[in-house]
Amino acid sequence: MSQLPVGILLAAGKSERFGSNKLLYPLKNNKPMLTSCAEKLHSVLPDCVVVISQQLECHVSEHLQSGLRVVVNQCSECGIGSSIASGVRASADATGWIIMLADMPFVQVATIQQLVNKLSAGASIVAPFFEEQRGHPVGFDREYYDNLVSLRNDIGARQIINDNLPLLERVITSDSGVIFDIDSREDLESIG
Repeated sequence: MSQLPVGILLAAGKSERFGSNKLLYPLKNNKPMLTSCAEKLHSVLPDCVVVISQQLECHVSEHLQSGLRVVVNQCSECGIGSSIASGVRASADATGWIIMLADMPFVQVATIQQLVNKLSAGASIVAPFFEEQRGHPVGFDREYYDNLVSLRNDIGARQIINDNLPLLERVITSDSGVIFDIDSREDLESIG
C-alpha cells in the first residue's frame, strides 16, 4: 500500500453550459483543461485515476499522459457522486484520496502538495480555503472508503464533509484557483 494518497481527477461531466466538451478546450498554454489538470495532479501524486465519461473515451490517448489510470464511469449521467465512487473503487487499496475537478485548471501545484502533505500526516479530511470559502481539491483518508463508494447523486462528497466538519482540516491559501471552475466560455474570458 502506497504511503501517498491516490489522485482522482473527475472528468465525466456533461459541459452543458459550455456548448462543447470544455475539458478538451485549449487554455492559454494551448493545453486542454483535461491535460492541464491531469499533469498538475500527476506531478504531485504518481498514482492517479482519471474518471471520464464514455463521450471522452476516444480522446483519452491524445490528451492524457501515460501512467494515468483511466476509468470510464458508465453512469456519468448520475452525477459527480457516481464519478467519485468509480474513482475510489478503482483505487480501493489507497491510504486516501485527493479528489480534483477537471474544470479547475488554475489550482496551483503547491496547493495540491499542501493537501497531500496534510493527508499523509494523518488528516481525516482536508480542503483548501480561499478567503473563507472552501474550495477544491478535497482529500479523504481511507476511513471514508465506504462513504465515498456509496455516493450516487450530483452533490458529490459535500454531505460527507458536512457530517464530519470537526474533522475537516483547513488549508488556508492565497490560491484563488481553488474556487474558480470553468462552466462557460465567459468564465475563460473573464481571466483575460
